[in-house]
Amino acid sequence: MRYDPIDPELFVRNRRRLTALMKPGSLAVIHANDVMPTNADGTLPFRQNADLFHLTGIDQEETVLLLFPDAGDPRDREIVFVKETSELIAVWDGRKLSREEAKRLSGAGRSEWTDAFDGIFQRLVSEATAIYLLTNEHPRAATPVETRNDRFIKSCRERFPLHRLERLAPLTRRLRVFKDEIELEQIRRACAVTEAGFRRVLGFIRPGVGEWEIEAEYLHEFVRNRSRGFAYSPIVGGGANACVLHYLENHAVCGDGELVLMDVGAEWAGWASDMTRTVPVNGRFTDRQRAVYDAVLRVFRGAFQLLRPGRTPLDYQREVIALMERELVGLGLLTTEEVKAQDEDKKAVKRYFMHGTSHHIGLDVHDVCPPGEPFAPGMVLTVEPGIYIRDETLGIRLENTVVVGEEKNIDLMADIPIEAEEIEDLMRSRTPV
Repeated sequence: MRYDPIDPELFVRNRRRLTALMKPGSLAVIHANDVMPTNADGTLPFRQNADLFHLTGIDQEETVLLLFPDAGDPRDREIVFVKETSELIAVWDGRKLSREEAKRLSGAGRSEWTDAFDGIFQRLVSEATAIYLLTNEHPRAATPVETRNDRFIKSCRERFPLHRLERLAPLTRRLRVFKDEIELEQIRRACAVTEAGFRRVLGFIRPGVGEWEIEAEYLHEFVRNRSRGFAYSPIVGGGANACVLHYLENHAVCGDGELVLMDVGAEWAGWASDMTRTVPVNGRFTDRQRAVYDAVLRVFRGAFQLLRPGRTPLDYQREVIALMERELVGLGLLTTEEVKAQDEDKKAVKRYFMHGTSHHIGLDVHDVCPPGEPFAPGMVLTVEPGIYIRDETLGIRLENTVVVGEEKNIDLMADIPIEAEEIEDLMRSRTPV
C-alpha cells in the first residue's frame, strides 16, 4: 500500500463501539465489495466496502467480518476472514494478506481464511437470536448491481427463516458520522495532497489549455504524493461548463476571459477530501467575475460560521439561503420584491444556487449520517456555496472540508488559497510557456 499504516486501535475502537449498539445475543456479518467486471477479462480497480474498512482497515476483496459479542467461546466473538493466498495468486496478482497480517492490520483477536466462513457461521448462528446484515441505505443511493452483502442476505433468509434479521446500516452510520482523531489525520493528509495539486495547476492554467490537461496536472501531483488519485470523479469546467453541476466530460479548451471551476479532491488511505476553486483562465478576474466571486466568498464565510453544533441541516440551509438572497439582490440578479413575494416552496434563489451547502465527508465523499441529525463536534462536512448564471456563462463555487468543533470549527483547507487577490498573485507569478 502507498499510505502509511493506520493505527489498528482505530478499528478496535470502532468494533467496540458497534458491538455496544447491538442487541443482546446477536451477531453481525459484513462482506467486502466485489471486484467489478468491465468487458472481456477486464476489471475495475477494487474499492472496499466503506463500513468493512471502517471496522477492519483491510482493503482486500473476499474479506468478511463476523462479530458475536455474546458468543460462549471468547475466540468466536470477533473473527476476520481473508482470502487464502497462493504462489499462483502471488505471481499473477500480487501477494495477499496472511492471517497474521490481517490480525495486525485490524487488531482483531482472530483471523481465518474466507473458505472457513460458511462452517463457522453455520455453527455460531445457532447460538444467535438475531443477525445484523448490511445494505446501502444512503438516501441518494442507486444500487441496481447486487452486492456480496445483498447475496448473503438472500442466503440467510433461505437458510435461517426463523432468525430475526436486523439492519446494520443505522448502527454503522451512527459510528461513521463522528470522526476519530486517527481518521481526522487521514483526512488532513488528503487535504494536504489536494492543496499540492491546486498550487500546481495555478502555475499551469492559461488560455488554450484543455480541461483534461488540468485534470491530468491534479492527478500527477496526487499520485506523486502517494495518493491513489481522485476521491471522486473530478469536475473541471471552463466558461459555460461551470454551470453544469455534475459536469464530468472535461473535454473543452479554456478560453481567455473565462473562469474555470475545479471540484476535485485527493484520497488518502481510503478517506476523501473535497475542494472547489474557481479561477480566471488568464489570471485576472473581470469586474463582474470579481463581484460574483466575492459574493460567493461572503456566503462561504457566513456558512462556515453557521455550521455549528445543535443546528439542524434544514435550519442551516434556510439560513444560508437567506445569506445568498442578499448577495443575489446586490448583484442585480434578484429584486427585493421578488424575494418578498416568493413561494417558500419555490425559492427564487434556486435559479442561481440550486444545491445544498454542506454534506458529510469521510470514507465516502458523500458520507453517511443519520437522517436529520443536528451538527455536532467531531463531524466533518463541506461548505460549498455557488452562484451559477447561465445567461452570462458564469459559474462560481467555493468549497472547503471542515471539522465541526466544540468551540469553533476547523477548516482543514485553510492553507489553500481562496482570496481573489492571492489567486491572482500566484497566477501572475507562473512561468511563461
